[in-house]
Amino acid sequence: MKVQQGCNSSDMGIPVKTEEELRGNTVITPEDVLGLQKITENYLCSPEENVHMIDFTRFKIRDMETGTVLFEITKPPTAGCLKQCDPNTGRFVPPQFTPAFLQLRQVGATVEFTVGDAPINNFRMIERHYFRDKLLKSFDFEFGFCMPSSKNTCEHIYEFPTLSEEIMREMIQHPYETQSDSFYSPPNKLVMHNKADYSYSGGP
Repeated sequence: MKVQQGCNSSDMGIPVKTEEELRGNTVITPEDVLGLQKITENYLCSPEENVHMIDFTRFKIRDMETGTVLFEITKPPTAGCLKQCDPNTGRFVPPQFTPAFLQLRQVGATVEFTVGDAPINNFRMIERHYFRDKLLKSFDFEFGFCMPSSKNTCEHIYEFPTLSEEIMREMIQHPYETQSDSFYSPPNKLVMHNKADYSYSGGP
């Protein structure tokens, strides 16, 4: 399993972009999404643009200090899915955490995914987290090279920002107003876009 330390995306020197502006682009690059200043309202690419057949099948979050698993989800089999199934199924996840999650400084996110019959070079993910359209943190991860028809496992290490007591209280009291966009580009063109809304008001 690969372990990747996330680097903080720097927006310095990157032109500000809007969702509407990017929708007019033929190709959306990592630099384009780094210019976004708020959560997107819709997906910036369709499932059909995933020409590499990237399929995320498992996701787990753990506290790096204690090893405690905080969230885990596995994609169910799709063999019985009919044509009318929602094509956006699996692109949106609503994780629920306890207030204590906001006190953590470092977590590990393990992802398992498969790829199609072509190799992928420089597979990159940019993940941007917002609370009420205020950017909290931007992460930049490299999956690296993926062999054709392979199953891959990678753990990304997230270093969380220090939040004020006021912001944490607001995030707890207003579940699902903390949101993220995850953009996947192998290597320099957006082919996948996933979204998540977070709740930090769960029980112990």
